Amino acid sequence: MDYFIVVVTTLAGLYFHGWLYLRIRRWMDRDLALSLAEGNEDKRAYMLERLEEARIQKIKRRDLGTWLAQRAQDYPDARRT
Repeated sequence: MDYFIVVVTTLAGLYFHGWLYLRIRRWMDRDLALSLAEGNEDKRAYMLERLEEARIQKIKRRDLGTWLAQRAQDYPDARRT
């Protein structure tokens, strides 16, 4: 019975750490996309859509910052001339 308790708690701990790791990665990716929005609400929605597009296209995490920065420059901002 002691081994069962050790196995169950170890597996639960590993699952929790994996879940937490993935959750933090998603938060960091979202924060990156929102930081590129520069406080503009319309651009914020646009960048979150681009983040979802990056997930669908399976953009590698190491390339995500550059990819999102390029998409942020492509944003059709009415204030730009």
